[in-house]
Amino acid sequence: MNITKNTAVTLQFKISDTTGKLLDQSQEPIAYLHGGYGNTFPKIEEALEGQAAGFATTIELAPADAFGEYNEALLQTIPKTQFPPGVKVGGQLEGRAEDGQTIVFTVVKIKGPVVHLDGNHPLAGKTLRFALKVLEVRAASEEEIAHGHVHGAHGHHH
Repeated sequence: MNITKNTAVTLQFKISDTTGKLLDQSQEPIAYLHGGYGNTFPKIEEALEGQAAGFATTIELAPADAFGEYNEALLQTIPKTQFPPGVKVGGQLEGRAEDGQTIVFTVVKIKGPVVHLDGNHPLAGKTLRFALKVLEVRAASEEEIAHGHVHGAHGHHH
């Protein structure tokens, strides 16, 4: 079976920067619903469209096609007194953007009485190489299509 709209695709991936440094990889296979459901980057769907199990490719995505451009406006400093005791670099907390969307902020530095937060994705602003290997392609169930994601092994669990 080939990858088309409303197929469940199981794959493994590795993400590296443009120098080849490994940044992330799937420990277990992951599954997504193909066809514009927002379960993976559009350029990845484009590269996999029409392919079958066993297909492997490496694609390079510019920041705008991956985790976005680095946005200086997502840097904030907040008084340490507004945090619970034990706040540490690397800690994360959720905040809301002006449009109501949830943003995850990471504590990047604590300097004296001030905590420095970054709401950018850790890979924002980076051109990335995705090495992809398709392990399985199957027709998605009606329930998966209605929910907009794959269920079961390697997919979403309710």
